[in-house]
Amino acid sequence: MALISLQNVSVRKYESTVLSSIDWNIERGENWAIVGPNGSGKTVLLDIIAGKWPLLSGKITYGWQAPLRETIELASNDYSFNRIVSAGAEYYQQRFHAYESERAPTVRAILTGQLKPVGTVDDKSVKLEPSRISEEELASISELLSITHLLDHPFVTLSNGETRRMLLAKSLLKKPKVLMLDNAFSGLDVHSREVLRNALTELTRQGVTVIMATTATEIPACITHVVELAEGKIVKTMPVAQFRGNADHHSHLAMPDATKLAHFGHPEFTNFRYALDLRNIKVKYHDQLILDHVNWKIAKGEKWALSGPNGSGKSTLLSIITADNPQRFANDFDLFDQKRGGIGASIWDIKQKIGHVSPELHLYFPRDTSVFKTIASGFFDATGVFFKKLTGMQVERVHEVAELLHVHQLIEKDFSQLSKGQQRMVLLARALVKNPPLLILDEPCQGLDADAIDYFKAVVNAICNTDQRTLIYVSHYPNEIPSCVTHYLKLEKGKVIES
Repeated sequence: MALISLQNVSVRKYESTVLSSIDWNIERGENWAIVGPNGSGKTVLLDIIAGKWPLLSGKITYGWQAPLRETIELASNDYSFNRIVSAGAEYYQQRFHAYESERAPTVRAILTGQLKPVGTVDDKSVKLEPSRISEEELASISELLSITHLLDHPFVTLSNGETRRMLLAKSLLKKPKVLMLDNAFSGLDVHSREVLRNALTELTRQGVTVIMATTATEIPACITHVVELAEGKIVKTMPVAQFRGNADHHSHLAMPDATKLAHFGHPEFTNFRYALDLRNIKVKYHDQLILDHVNWKIAKGEKWALSGPNGSGKSTLLSIITADNPQRFANDFDLFDQKRGGIGASIWDIKQKIGHVSPELHLYFPRDTSVFKTIASGFFDATGVFFKKLTGMQVERVHEVAELLHVHQLIEKDFSQLSKGQQRMVLLARALVKNPPLLILDEPCQGLDADAIDYFKAVVNAICNTDQRTLIYVSHYPNEIPSCVTHYLKLEKGKVIES
């Protein structure tokens, strides 16, 4: 009997059939990668195997008797796994607020289930059951995923890559027989990807079955077979060696329309010489120095790549520029030739000149908002909710950008109904919609398939083909950086080590 068997399975989600006629057997000793373009059904396939979404038809059988919750673990991609943790992460700027981070649970508390309600003043007033996780188990998994040094940090202060390793540690502590991962390598630096690959190899050696949705270029050595999806159907299954032999990538998306891109033109606000001039920027939380006297000057029209390992300070540095970090008031810098963005300038005055997308924005973005409103919220730098009436030109602009990024057919859907790759493309549209003079794209290609990455790079190159637009681009993957980038700055442990 197969370990897991799907027989003629179809799934309907939000009034659309997202998987149909799925026949797939997973045998003992096999480890599978699920690949396919954005919206092909990879995440839903993981969800139904884990019992998190009902079937429209067909059936799934398992080669064991124990309840699914005791045998299968679908690793979390966000904080929805626990209401206390979710409440401690109410808004994405919170990780930059020292006072708020003090109130958030530590990594240790999350991993051991020792969670006190957010806002607890007197620790003695809350009595917790002893943890089911032993110190030995915690130490072993923490070492496996290189997060031992983070155990006593508030979770909201973690970088994107550190957060992903914490969430995986939480899943591994449940000791599942089957571990399922959804784009686990997304957002991880070179070292963290190696840590994850080694951890998966060790887990499979111990007898854990791994099933992961991933990209064709991020299939770890422990994987034995590949299933390829397209439009909710299985295209083919094969041993991994055969897949690697046929893995040459050719883009199937037509490149952007030059005429449509010309409508972007120059940004409306271009009256400045330098987009930013940061002088000896220093950010410190308690005894931890996050940014250590960083200097960075970017002239109008320059295109920069910002790099560095997880936890090096990249997002904190960007939070100074985007006015999300309260410690900006204690630092010396100019934005658009004006001291700290200008005397009397509000956060919104600064944000109006910046188009921004980041993993944190994606993690915390409200899910119950239509795609149209999500994109339109970029005009007002709100998170999907705004109270101003759009002009006819703004409505037209929303549709134009949605079409440009291939999300126009999704315009009436809720953000929650989209695949993660589709959500990321919608947030990219949100960043572009107001045609800002400064674009800050922080790991913008997370969750995008190879075609979408090629297309998006072409869009960025075309839109930035002007000396009036400035770009800061962050990625852990050199192949994701657009060719328009000509300047580089690298951080390590909060210091500039290369520029």
